[in-house]
Amino acid sequence: MEHREEELILRYAAQDEHLRELYREHLELKRQLEDFRHKVYLTPAEELEKKRIQKLKLASKDRMMEILNRHQHEVAH
Repeated sequence: MEHREEELILRYAAQDEHLRELYREHLELKRQLEDFRHKVYLTPAEELEKKRIQKLKLASKDRMMEILNRHQHEVAH
């Protein structure tokens, strides 16, 4: 995620609880992925879990971007 996107998320999250929750979820998923990256070897079950987390993280980012776009559109009008 780009620094500018993160700044916007933090700005709008102050007033948007849903965005705030998505951001917390995104950060937790990112932390979980970092845990996997620090392992030398992943079991097949861990590989599956890593892929599942990656998909969830991407989905949460997509939802956050939709919300950001909506907020920015509202500000523009």
